[in-house]
Amino acid sequence: MIRLAALQRWLFRLARDEQLPIVLGQRRIFIVPTRAGVLFAGVLAVMLIGAINYNLSLGHALIFLLAGLGVVAMVHTFHNLFGLRLTPGRAEAVFAGDLARFPLQLDNARRQSRRALEFSFGEQPGVTVDVPSEGRVIVAVPYSTARRGRLDPGRVTLATRYPLGLFHAWSYPHPLWSCMVYPRPLRTPLPGPSAGAQADHHHGDSGQEDFAGLRARQPSDPTRHIAWKAVARRSDEQLLLVKQFAGGASDELWLDWSLTPPECGQEDRLSILTGWVMTADEQQVRYGLTLPGLQIAPAQGSAHRTNCLQALALYGAAP
Repeated sequence: MIRLAALQRWLFRLARDEQLPIVLGQRRIFIVPTRAGVLFAGVLAVMLIGAINYNLSLGHALIFLLAGLGVVAMVHTFHNLFGLRLTPGRAEAVFAGDLARFPLQLDNARRQSRRALEFSFGEQPGVTVDVPSEGRVIVAVPYSTARRGRLDPGRVTLATRYPLGLFHAWSYPHPLWSCMVYPRPLRTPLPGPSAGAQADHHHGDSGQEDFAGLRARQPSDPTRHIAWKAVARRSDEQLLLVKQFAGGASDELWLDWSLTPPECGQEDRLSILTGWVMTADEQQVRYGLTLPGLQIAPAQGSAHRTNCLQALALYGAAP
């Protein structure tokens, strides 16, 4: 089994493509006849036998014409991939069960367009695109997700049968791709204000009612809290200041693992916490996240939401 895997890696060049852009050369493109191509060759063989048997000059001419057409189709099928430049992009995070899309930029330096290029991940649903002459196209290769965590889609299969479908040419680019898959959110009501007692203990002066002073802005702070007047008075400094408030600690929630139903499984509890994170972010509530062995301090904003969702996605995963 190990020798077979090593043979496949050597034969199909399955190593990761760390150097960008990925250029498809002749050592990376494979081509074989399709079923239609084999049938086409069989029909030509039968026609050739008949032409020889009956000494048909026009029959020989027709057979050689069709054979030449097949050879030209093989060359065009190969050159439909040859020299194509591939540059992978960044895949956006998705929730488990959604369709992840891995962007791939295609650059065609030839004066001829490239037709019917098929991209897919193994048995996953694929996508077909055309690249214009001396043009650029960005294709999003889909991948159906099933579980949370960091997704490595593996190698992508790039194939074509253009122009006549007599030959199948393909390549196996393997970019350094990954996508974060969050737990599937399960929408339930947020924990009540009584659950914020822990937040009062740790952050009792971080409410949202009475002005308490200024502090340096953190990346997770919303822009609506920036003290623009104070920043304008201190224009000589590059530091942004945000307003601090006190007296409203009840608006600060802790989304705690212990508040989820203990009879639920681990994945269901993570889904409940994911739903709480999404709801708290939509309602612009300051919230913190507590998991066994991990605690994220209360904050707001897209960066804080992303940190919480990543912590839920990678919970229990090996480093």
